[in-house]
Amino acid sequence: MAPAQGGIVLTPAEEKMFEGQPRGFPFGDFDLADVMLPEEDDMGIPSGSDDEQEEDLQTDSGFGNVLVVDNLPSVGPEKFDKLTAILTKIFSGSGRIREGGLFHPMDEEKKMSKGYAFVEYENAEQARAAQSALNGYQLDKVHKFAATLFDEADRLAKVSEDYVEPEERVYTPSENLMDWLSDKRGRDQFVLRYGDETEVCWNDAPRQTAESVYKRSFWTDTFVEWSPRGSALATVHRQGVALWGGKSYGRLMRISHQGVQRLLFSPCERYMLTFSEGPDNRGRPHFVAHIWEIRTGKRLRTFDGPHEEYAVGAVARPDGGMRWPAFRWGGGGVGGDKPVYLAHMKRNAISVYEAPEMAMLDKRSLKMEGVEDWDWAPGGDAVLCAYQTEQGNLPARVVLTRLPDREELRQKNLFSVAGIKMTWHPQGDYLAVQVDKWTKTKKSTHTNFELFSMREKDIPIDMLELPNKGEKIHQLAWEPRGHRFAILHGEGNRPAVSIYNMKDTKSSTPSHGVTLVHSMTGKACTSMHWSPAGRFLLLAGLEGGHNGTFEFWDVEEMTLLNAGEHFMAQEVAWDPTGRCVATILNAAAAMENGFQIWSFSGQPMYKTPHDRFFQLNWRPRPPSLLPEEKQREIVKNLRKYSKRYEEEDDALLAQADTEFLAEREKQLNEWRAWVESRKAYSEEREAFAREQLGERAAAHDRFQLQEVEVSVVVEVKEEPAKL
Repeated sequence: MAPAQGGIVLTPAEEKMFEGQPRGFPFGDFDLADVMLPEEDDMGIPSGSDDEQEEDLQTDSGFGNVLVVDNLPSVGPEKFDKLTAILTKIFSGSGRIREGGLFHPMDEEKKMSKGYAFVEYENAEQARAAQSALNGYQLDKVHKFAATLFDEADRLAKVSEDYVEPEERVYTPSENLMDWLSDKRGRDQFVLRYGDETEVCWNDAPRQTAESVYKRSFWTDTFVEWSPRGSALATVHRQGVALWGGKSYGRLMRISHQGVQRLLFSPCERYMLTFSEGPDNRGRPHFVAHIWEIRTGKRLRTFDGPHEEYAVGAVARPDGGMRWPAFRWGGGGVGGDKPVYLAHMKRNAISVYEAPEMAMLDKRSLKMEGVEDWDWAPGGDAVLCAYQTEQGNLPARVVLTRLPDREELRQKNLFSVAGIKMTWHPQGDYLAVQVDKWTKTKKSTHTNFELFSMREKDIPIDMLELPNKGEKIHQLAWEPRGHRFAILHGEGNRPAVSIYNMKDTKSSTPSHGVTLVHSMTGKACTSMHWSPAGRFLLLAGLEGGHNGTFEFWDVEEMTLLNAGEHFMAQEVAWDPTGRCVATILNAAAAMENGFQIWSFSGQPMYKTPHDRFFQLNWRPRPPSLLPEEKQREIVKNLRKYSKRYEEEDDALLAQADTEFLAEREKQLNEWRAWVESRKAYSEEREAFAREQLGERAAAHDRFQLQEVEVSVVVEVKEEPAKL
């Protein structure tokens, strides 16, 4: 027998049992990393992200942070130092070069530089960013840089000169990413994240249940997000982002970005931005933002460095970092067939980049002195709205600029501005600018609204002031696909809700101009949520002691449809069609986590509890292919079509019920067959017992089991009563 470390003696049989394990295993002192696990067995330990092992961002050579730059000028000793200084400045613009990290060799025989250089950056991320920025850089008319990562150059140098015919690939057709839209019952999907589970479900409203479509454990490390048109689901991992889609939810693409924290799709779904931030070597905020082409997985550009240049105006955080999103997508058109732009704000300018080249538009930023805030118009229009603060004697102003021609469409001068807030109409039809102005004493402010009608000729501006200009404005919300907006205003926890209209569409001659439609006071409301289809408005009391109270309003008739409560609810999410709405109680609350589905009219449909509930995201629908005129015609004649579709829906439900009952009958028959098999086994066992035990087995049947309840007085004690 051999002693294990720690003094425990193992028998020969135990030594054979633990053969191959480290000395001291399993009772003594041993290194856990040396323990041998069975092959193809992860011992039930999840990988944390994917069933396939993720690739580490490490290179075989160890030179992943080294860049080779060719096509440099060849100069003599008299110009060598000057050229090296110029190259250092250019190369440093894309990342930090390590001390002594620029090697610019000189040919000792010819006394001329060799025309290439090796650049060593602080990390591989900076080297990749520099390669993207420097490859194709035009130094002068003759010299255009060719930048290659050292590992890539090393790999190309090792390619054999002999041609090897590539293997023929078998074409495998991909799944239809929009297959879910062909659901016969026209249902919507949503994704849930709770505990360690991520689950995609149908919202089966008629049956008042959520029907599971796909479920997976440890599918994401942090959160999930649908693409803007619902074709793919993004999961976020420590190594990067994975995109999934199709009926089987297979992986479509893997995007590598170590430590990714946020992502932002372009509205057309062709591009994506991934973002991460953290302190640099000196403790200052530092970020990395990669721009990707989704279809190919190609990285188009990288923004990398400290926050100072980007964290300006309304985008700046108190700690010096950038508020999300500092980078924003715009343009693309409704069908995604127009140019797509990415922009960010910097001091006194807005820089705009056009995809897929991701080069700065016209090679210069959009100059705007004192720019404080900005945003793109939704709906695919390449129109940018920016707010510039007062500069000396110049007033503050809001300006609308169309790209790429940089045409100034409209501007509005503002005076004594304390602050502004811009709110776009969901389809980009209107823009509301909330302007907080100082009073003459500069001790208080009052508010008015500048309302831009984007679809009207010359973009007219209406000015709106509430009766009490000094009261607090909590929210302004535009009606999707309509001309109305709601303002939540007032002091205390029971503010007022006022509905306004920008266009009178009921009269024979539609007129333009803001008018008050209705006002409601004393509402237990902290936020307002329009249906994506318009008309219906949900008033939600989510905080401030309201504990999840809801009112469902038909704004067309100005009638209260219903009121309800989801105790302690924190979030509200309409489905993309406006037929249903979800109220959510997430894991920030200690108990009763889950969600509840309501109809658009406020009828509760079903409630689903989930412990440690994190996320419910409705799957977006792509824009309709029908023109606006056809859509309006269908809505107008909806009653004519509804009867036919209601009959089809009833038939589909009846068919689904028949299939459901058939499946239940099948399960019931399987249960009955199992019971019969157990009954036969019981009879065989009883016969065997009688055969073996004889009379002793039969005596068991003569016993009877009775329950008897007995009450016993243990002690009686008398005490005087105190009067």
